[in-house]
Amino acid sequence: MIEYVENACVIDDDPISVFGLRKTFRETNFCKEITVYQNGFEAIHGLKELLEAKKSLPPVIFLDLNMPIMDGWDFLEDFIKIPEYNRQNVRIYIISSSVDPRDLLKAKSYTTVNNFFVKPITTNDLEKVIHEISQ
Repeated sequence: MIEYVENACVIDDDPISVFGLRKTFRETNFCKEITVYQNGFEAIHGLKELLEAKKSLPPVIFLDLNMPIMDGWDFLEDFIKIPEYNRQNVRIYIISSSVDPRDLLKAKSYTTVNNFFVKPITTNDLEKVIHEISQ
């Protein structure tokens, strides 16, 4: 079976959420490779290293909002500073345990954010992502 994307990036400090997401990826055959970062700081530096090595950014990023060191909002602020041509094919999906409507509104204010999912991510959520990326 063919994967929908070659690789996906998960930025989340919660090992249980990451475990669940990996399991859901396997169930839907979502991607071949998963890169996990524990916080936004690790992630932004990892993505910049990819660009310096002349590699493409992962086409899909699942981003938690509440993390130590650098949270998801700070990551987004740094991410949008990456030149558009380097990030134009990247889709960011917020994954959060927050049900605060202000978080959803704030996420929608970023053109780089494609959708917002409340944890845990289900196969239905991932099917929505698959539908979006296959359009």
